[in-house]
Formats: sequence, C-alpha cells, structure tokens
Amino acid sequence: PVSLIDCKLWLTFAPVADKTAAYFHISMDTINWLSLVYLLISIPFGLVATWILDTVGLKCAVILSAWLNMVGSIIRTFSVISFLSLGSLTYTYLFIGQCLCALAQPLVIFSPTKLAALWFPDHQRATANMISSMSNPLGILIANLLSPALVSEEKDIPLMLGLYATPAVTACILATVGVHDKVPPTPPSASATHSTSQPFFTGLKMLLRNKPYVILMVCFGAGIGMFTCFSALLEQILCVRGYSNFFAGLNGALFTVFGLLGAFLLGLYVDKTRRFIESTKVCFCLTALASIAFAVVSSASNQAVPLALISSLFGFFGFSIYPIAMELAVECSFPVGEGTSTGLIFVSSQIQGVILMLLLQALTVQISTAPFSTCDTEEGGALDWTVSSLVMAGACSVVACFYVIFFHTDYKRLHAEASNHAGENGLISVGNSQSHLCIQLPCCGPESGMDLTGATTSATPSWTTEGLKHRLPLRFSTRSRAGLLGQDSREGYLCYLDLAKVIKRIKDGLDIYRDKNIQ
Repeated sequence: PVSLIDCKLWLTFAPVADKTAAYFHISMDTINWLSLVYLLISIPFGLVATWILDTVGLKCAVILSAWLNMVGSIIRTFSVISFLSLGSLTYTYLFIGQCLCALAQPLVIFSPTKLAALWFPDHQRATANMISSMSNPLGILIANLLSPALVSEEKDIPLMLGLYATPAVTACILATVGVHDKVPPTPPSASATHSTSQPFFTGLKMLLRNKPYVILMVCFGAGIGMFTCFSALLEQILCVRGYSNFFAGLNGALFTVFGLLGAFLLGLYVDKTRRFIESTKVCFCLTALASIAFAVVSSASNQAVPLALISSLFGFFGFSIYPIAMELAVECSFPVGEGTSTGLIFVSSQIQGVILMLLLQALTVQISTAPFSTCDTEEGGALDWTVSSLVMAGACSVVACFYVIFFHTDYKRLHAEASNHAGENGLISVGNSQSHLCIQLPCCGPESGMDLTGATTSATPSWTTEGLKHRLPLRFSTRSRAGLLGQDSREGYLCYLDLAKVIKRIKDGLDIYRDKNIQ
C-alpha cells in the first residue's frame, strides 16, 4: 500500500492539470513541475535510497517512505485551508509537500527486488516482484480514475487533497506498527542463505563496468522515463483534440489495467521458463509499435475507440516488461545488492525522464484557435503536442532496436544458486568463468585408486582429460583460470555453456561411474 499511495500522490494533479492551474492561478508548465519534481529529487536521493536498502535494510526503507508520504500529503492540504490565509504562499506549500512525497518514491520503487530476493524462493521471485512492483501502476490507475471523478470544478481541489491525505496517514500507521522483521526467520533460497552482496560503493563500480547491465540501465531507464512522461502529460495531449478529462483518465486506467494483466501473465511465464531476455525483447518491440500508433491517432479528433485500444496495448506490453527487467537487472549484476542494481536503473530513468519531459514541453506549439479543445486554462491557451508525441514514439523505437541488438547476458544469480544447491547435496561444485559454467565432480580423486579412464592403478592415478572426455556424455573445455580451477592441475573440471542441461548430463555421467564401481 505504501508504493500505491506514493504513486497516487505523484499523479494527483496530472489528470486534472487544467483545473488545478485555474484554481491556483498558475500556468500549465508550473503544474507540470508537481510531477517533474519527483524525477528531479529521485536522482540524488535515489543513491541514498539504494544505500538504505542494501545497508540499513528493507524495514527501515518501508517505514521511512510511509512517514514521508504522510507528512508530505498533510502539508499539501495546508495550501487549500482558507483560514491559514497563505495568500501567494499557497503554491509554495503545495510544492513543499510534493517534494516530501517525492523523497519517498525511490525507497518504495527500489524495494520489490529486495523483497522478492529475501522473502521468496527462486521459482516465485518473478511473480512476487510483479505483484509488489504493480502496486505502483495501480496507484496510477486510482489517480487517473479518482482525480477526474472528484474534481468536476475548480472548487473541488481541496476535497481531492483531503481525500488523498487520508490513506497516506493510514498506511503510515500500518507500516510503523505492522513491519517487524528485515528478513524471514528461514531463508527461502540459496542466494538469500549465502548472501554475497558487495559493499555499496564496490557494487556501484562493478555495475558501471558491467556492459550488459549498462545497456539494460540505459534502455530500460529510457522506457520508464517515457512511461512517466506519458502518464503525466496524457490529459494535456488529449484535451486539445476535444477529449474530456474523464476520457483521458479512462485511457490512463486502461493503460494501467492491461499493464497489470500483462505483467501478471508474463511473470507467471518467466517463473516457469526463465526466458527473461526473450520476453523483454519481444515486449519492448511491441511497445514501440504501440507508441507509434498512439502518436499518430492522438493527433486526430473523434478517435475515442482506437485511442482506448492503443492505450490498452501500450500498457499491456510496456508495463509487463517492468518486473521482469527488474529481475533481469539482478541476474546480470549478481552479486551486487538488489537495491543497488535496481536503484541505479531508476536513477537513470529519472534523469532521462526529466530530459524527455522538458524536451516534449519545449516542442509543443501554442495555437490561438482550437475549436475542439476542452482544456480549461487561464494562461497561455491550448498547446499542440503532435510533434512531441512523434518524438517520444521515435525515441521508444530507437531504444527498443538498440536493446534487441546489443543486450545479452548470463543469469548469474541462477547459476550461483544451482552451484549452492548441488554443493549442499554433495554432487557437484560450480563456478562461473565468464561465459562458462565450470563443474567439478568430487567423487573423482586420487584416493579412489582409479584414473578417469576407468582403469585400476597401483601407482599415482593418471588424471587424463581425454578419458574424461570420452567416458562422460558431456561437452568438455580445458579452458581454465587461476583461482577458479585451483592450484592443482590434476583437478578435473567440466565446463558448460548450457545450464539447462547440466543436471541431467551430470546425473547420466554419475550413473556411468557407478556402473564402473568408482566411488
């Protein structure tokens, strides 16, 4: 609920931007800063939030974010309380409250991967991440439906702010009283049991030197930035073409509802198949196509049904990437802490979101006559967002192509967990050597009195890689690295490129050894 409320506070004014501007007697650009401030504050505070998550813990992050949301939402209501007689300071109080709420956003947005890693087993992590991550777009859904429903006229703004503050106070009380433990009593997975997370600053250096992670950070960060702009500017894009605030809110709601559905289905699929990379690439391409369709159709009037359909598809494919990409960030950056690996992506998204939102606003064209416009503004008149929408669609397409072509990575956390699981069962020990997965059979050793070809020896056993190669139905690589394969050159290691077939092939190999009475 904390994440849901924070997102709802962020987009309080976006669906009713024109009426909010009229109530406070300010321009639309000034109203946009109430959304933009979230992105700006998340850039420096995002690094602090990642440190809090990976060093202090999940419990502290959740409680702190709940308190920031509560205090910020209360201060926002001061701006509309008439007996305080704030005069020209009304917008100042509104902005300060919004800034406090913005401080809470990195703490809750960065938490899902940490929560999934600490509290759920590996076969449930993608689904758990999806459920916790989707509380954020659920907040978008509520804001898109609730704000237009509450504000039919300018005078309804105080009612809206009061109703938005009530859940924030309730969530703060629940988080403070109800959150007790940082981690579960029994670790749910091998990675949670054998935590190898790097120190914060060491982790940052590792991330910035990790090519797959940097590509993911730039591409997925750009995607989040575009979705931020879309959510914040949707009402302004549509009102100039004659669409009402209610219809804009409905489009935002469809965007979110179908996004939740897509994320749920893709989360279940990835939990079963582990196809993180393929899933994100397909969905990214389809999202780019949906953004192009929206840019074209939104430039025309009387296209309500196509716009609703396109917004639904845009959300279905775009939002479904969100939790899977978060899990993928952890997989390609392991053993860096989950808070750091996801947090840096969101810092990247906020930087790109700020740049994109300012660029899109700069590309708008003021029009003196807009016969279909439903925008309710006192200053500046209506703005045409056609060029801005096309630029956003073009950017989405370029980023999608770059991601599909250049992003490739190993699933490092899954490999490490397979190693720990096999080691605990006394079967194999696994190490990750760049693109190879190296596996040692501990049943083979000098004490066995046999060499790897299966011949009994009375002298020192001969460790023949050729014999191992022929006796086991496994792909073998003699490539090694000092420190990984050990100092004793007689140690036998098997190296794989395909993790999915490792367990079956190792079992087949052990059966052959048992047949030859090798213990």
